[in-house]
This record gives sequence, C-alpha cells and structure tokens, in this order.
Amino acid sequence: MREALVSPLRIAGAATRIAVGDLRAVYSPLSWGVGWLGRVLSQVLFFAIIGLLLQDPDLLLRLALGQAVLLCWLESMLSVQSTGWERSTGSFPLLVAAPGALWPVLVGRSVQWMGSALATSSIALFALCTALGVRWTAAGVLLALLGLVATALGGYAVGLAVGAAVLHARRWRNVVPNVLNAALVATAGVTVPTEFWPPAVQWAVQALPLPHALAFVRGAAAGSADPAQLCAALALAAGWLVVACCSLGWFVHAGRRDGSIAFDE
Repeated sequence: MREALVSPLRIAGAATRIAVGDLRAVYSPLSWGVGWLGRVLSQVLFFAIIGLLLQDPDLLLRLALGQAVLLCWLESMLSVQSTGWERSTGSFPLLVAAPGALWPVLVGRSVQWMGSALATSSIALFALCTALGVRWTAAGVLLALLGLVATALGGYAVGLAVGAAVLHARRWRNVVPNVLNAALVATAGVTVPTEFWPPAVQWAVQALPLPHALAFVRGAAAGSADPAQLCAALALAAGWLVVACCSLGWFVHAGRRDGSIAFDE
C-alpha cells in the first residue's frame, strides 16, 4: 500500500522536473518578460480602458481585476495543449508499457504553466491593477494570492480533464479549450456579472472553479473576501483533478483494447 502511494508521487515529481526544463526551453527571461508578459498586460489594459471610456471607476476596476485573474486561468489551461503534445512525441506506448500509471506523468508534465500563470497574474494584479486604482492591504494581498493559487489549480485540473478527453481526437486540442475559455470570459463574471445570464447558465458555470476564485479575489481587493468562495474553488479543482485522472485511466484502457495509443489522430 505504501509503495502504491509513493510511486505515483515519484513519477509526478520526475515529470515535474521535465516540465520545468520545458519552460526554460520555451521562454528566455527576455521573451517571457517582453513577449509574453507585455502581450497579456496589454490585454488587461484593453478591457480596463472600457471603464475609462464610460467614465466608470468601478467598472474599470472590475474589468481589470477580472482580466488579471483570467490570465491565471488561461495560462494554466495550456495543459490541454501540452497533454496533446505529449502524445504527438510518440512516448505514449512506452509510458503505457512502463510499470506505472499514466496519469501521474501527465499530472506533473504541464505544471510549468501554473508557475508561469501565477507570476503573470501576480504582476497584473499587484502592479498593473494598483496603478489603475486598486488599493491593496497586506491581508488583501495574501488573500488574493490564495485566490490566484485556487485559480491556477482549477484551470490546470480542468485543462487536464479536457486534455484527456481530446486525446481521442487531437485535432480538437486547440479548438475545445478556446471555445470553453471564450464562453467563460462571457459567463463566469470576468466581464459581466453572472446574474446577467439565464439561471441555467449561472448554474452550469458554477461547476467550474473560475467564478468562485474570481469572486474571492475581488472580495480580497474590496476587503470583503468570502472564505466559502475559496473553499468552493479548491473543492471543485480537486474534483476536476479526479475526473482528469479517471479520464486518463479510461484512455489507457481503451487504447490497450483497440490498439489506438500508438496512432496519431
């Protein structure tokens, strides 16, 4: 029993070390700081300008905070694409044949996106949003950081679950997360309140961690953070991670049955 618990942790740890190496290969400090960070901060400013044009300070801060948290979610959701990339390298038959489960490999394989997401959103939240007028207290900063962690974990877990689903049809690995994220921008409270939408839409979006984590961060900025929102975001992230691990297990089972793992779709 002890070995069964330790082995997945060791596998995930080894995969995490590879993920860190991947991040270093993808970004140099200059390309991350100028190319990536400059682009996404421009996105935050673009939406914040709507509040300026409407001369509505509250809307400006709402949009800026929403976009800053959204960045954390979007970058963590890159686990969808990197899960598909892992199959295209041709390593899946070897991983499935190895004496260990596949899910710890893929759980650890894309964690670099969470680290980058937390850095990106922290700069947007505590530097850019402060320049736009958010007044942070020390407690608010700590609480907002917890909210960003919940956002990153939630986006990563949902991304793994979606990535496991699209492993069966990798041509959809970019389309599916883009459609999902576009829908969340509209319905999860990032740009407009969730109450704007019909009750069915409001109910559906509550199944994802993003609206809960976003509400918590906004509350932290206003000095009225609701711990129940943070707990909901973390609980949903854990639930989606379980879904992702089970889905990866089903993928392996189906691939062994029909021999499809070695074939790139």
